Amino acid sequence: MKKPVAAVMAFASWAAGSAFAQIPQASLRVGVQTIQVEVAANDADRQLGLMYRSSLPEGRGMVFVFPSDARICMWMKNTLIPLSVAFIDRDGRILNIEDMTPQSEDNHCAAGMARYALEMNRGWFAKHGVAAGDMVEGIKSLPPGR
Repeated sequence: MKKPVAAVMAFASWAAGSAFAQIPQASLRVGVQTIQVEVAANDADRQLGLMYRSSLPEGRGMVFVFPSDARICMWMKNTLIPLSVAFIDRDGRILNIEDMTPQSEDNHCAAGMARYALEMNRGWFAKHGVAAGDMVEGIKSLPPGR
């Protein structure tokens, strides 16, 4: 029984890795930190997000770009690493930051109308003194959500 499960997980990991290679990259500035992010600007990339990954390098993350302002909620189904998410409005201001638990279906929602969600390793924002009200530079140059 273990071999089919391992094969399925290996395929899922390979498929996820192949998909990530296709995701556009960008640089953002948060506080005094410059970070490299993968840009999930379409439904398929937003749905896959950071699922099935076993790690996320320091200073890297994923920004989710939505087509319009909304009360965005995120969850961690099939996500193996602990993450923090910053919900960001259309002007680049952080509304709130939430810590999320791996493989959980608990919703973590924006405190207001958001256009973006930025996922980083859990604790990254706190470690770098980034808080609600801070601005994310470069967010407006991202491709529009679709």
